[in-house]
Amino acid sequence: MRSWTDTLRFAFQPVVNLMIGGVAALEILARPESGDVLAEARRDPELDGLLAVSALRAAVRRETLLPLHLNVFAGTLADLGGLQPLHDAVREAGRLPWEVTLDVCPPYTHVPRRALLDAVAVLRRQGFRIAADGVGDGDAPLRLLTDLAPELVKLDASLLARPAAVRAMRVLCEESGALLAVEGVETEAQCAVARAAGAQLAQGELFAPPARLPTVDVYVPPGSPGLVPPRSGPSVRQFVRPAALLPATASAGRVRALLTGSPDVSGVLLVDRDGVPVRSVHRSRFLLSMSGRYGHALYADRPAAKLGDPPRTVGVDATAWEVLDVVAVGGPNRTSDDVAVVDARGRCVGVVRLADLVRALAESRVEEAAGLNPLTRLPGSDAITAEVDRRVAAGRAFALSWLDVDRFKQVNDGAGFAAGDELIRAVGRALLQAAAGEMRVGHIGGDDFLVLTDPDGLDPLAASVLDVPWSAGGRPVTLSLATVLCAPGSVPDHRRAAACLAPLKKAAKALCGASWVLGRADAPGHEIRRGTDRTTAPAG
Repeated sequence: MRSWTDTLRFAFQPVVNLMIGGVAALEILARPESGDVLAEARRDPELDGLLAVSALRAAVRRETLLPLHLNVFAGTLADLGGLQPLHDAVREAGRLPWEVTLDVCPPYTHVPRRALLDAVAVLRRQGFRIAADGVGDGDAPLRLLTDLAPELVKLDASLLARPAAVRAMRVLCEESGALLAVEGVETEAQCAVARAAGAQLAQGELFAPPARLPTVDVYVPPGSPGLVPPRSGPSVRQFVRPAALLPATASAGRVRALLTGSPDVSGVLLVDRDGVPVRSVHRSRFLLSMSGRYGHALYADRPAAKLGDPPRTVGVDATAWEVLDVVAVGGPNRTSDDVAVVDARGRCVGVVRLADLVRALAESRVEEAAGLNPLTRLPGSDAITAEVDRRVAAGRAFALSWLDVDRFKQVNDGAGFAAGDELIRAVGRALLQAAAGEMRVGHIGGDDFLVLTDPDGLDPLAASVLDVPWSAGGRPVTLSLATVLCAPGSVPDHRRAAACLAPLKKAAKALCGASWVLGRADAPGHEIRRGTDRTTAPAG
């Protein structure tokens, strides 16, 4: 009698890093030739656990060194209290538990919450990483999602039609220290939305379909990286590559076999039983030592750690600039070494390469320079509107202000364009000097500026530009300021905020002298903070 294992095959689908365009991991998918073993596994926890073990062994047979993603139903974990057979199989295969991410799949309805959380805690103690799968198209309660505290959240591609929801999930992931992935990406347009919304990882037919053999040959459309914190630089999470890991006791011969059989591996990290890096073996230096006269005879059976160096490590919350600081420490012969990225427990989650960082940071500087106004060297509207969308997604209150020069054409006509340009530069400098904390300043063209700040930063902003006696070519000049206060939930995106600001600008321009009009996105009307109504101003 044939068992379900006789007709079951597995396919491999790459998990793609959208920043560096490489394969971050492989998800192992069950593909039965007949019947519906997945439906049976949903009802039978023991069968589901066996599927996970079989998927692992299928990957091991293909000798892939990439981290693995294995699927398991939430109900299975709650019923079994963990997956001890899988843990044993990982050890028997010579892999490390922290190289395996368990994609916890819906349904969650009727799954005992406490039992599920206890099982996840057991898996984490064993070293496994946890991903919440099917978010957005499943039944995962938000509270349960935060309690699970997954290292990775996988969104269904249907949410890409609602970019604000993806951005909101990105903010949640940033707060909890998780990565964000989008599954089922089929078109370049979907990929662009995923990037713009801040997803770091993605899967789907666009990159590579599930295949019988593991592949690292994926198609990743060119494009700008996802949203990154504006001042601190890109997060190191966006550059993490899979690490080649071996036990700290591995012999030099074993390391040599791994390196010669895997030409894309730039180095090997030797880790202790808990996955903490203890030595770093650089490919070129190691192979040079082994290939020298008597090298193999001297070192092959000795611990590879003898030919390694102390590892360079950064935390998962580090920025790309912090990685460069780590690379700068030490001798110049180690500038090409991989830097290990470690979690809060010191376990290796991957490596970053200097070339990836330099390329991305150089590109970001070029893009930033291209977006700067040549007169003031301030960013344009795109930088401000992107930050507005981030604050909307984070549920933060903010104030968006529009500042311009009154009758600027007359200033140019009367004082000359050189005097007008100098006035604009002076206003830009004043705004930059006033910028504090998370205030953002943009020059959107001509005499128009956009300023984004917290509500309590408005009075210092107004004083910095309205209490100054401005002039151009000896002619006195006044400025107009319009501000819209946006409470959490009052606007869906930057477009609505800009629409609320437009009539306030018109109202400010209708006043005499230096003016300031303040309105609220969720209420009609406005308040005149500075300036005089022309209809009531004294004649002369």
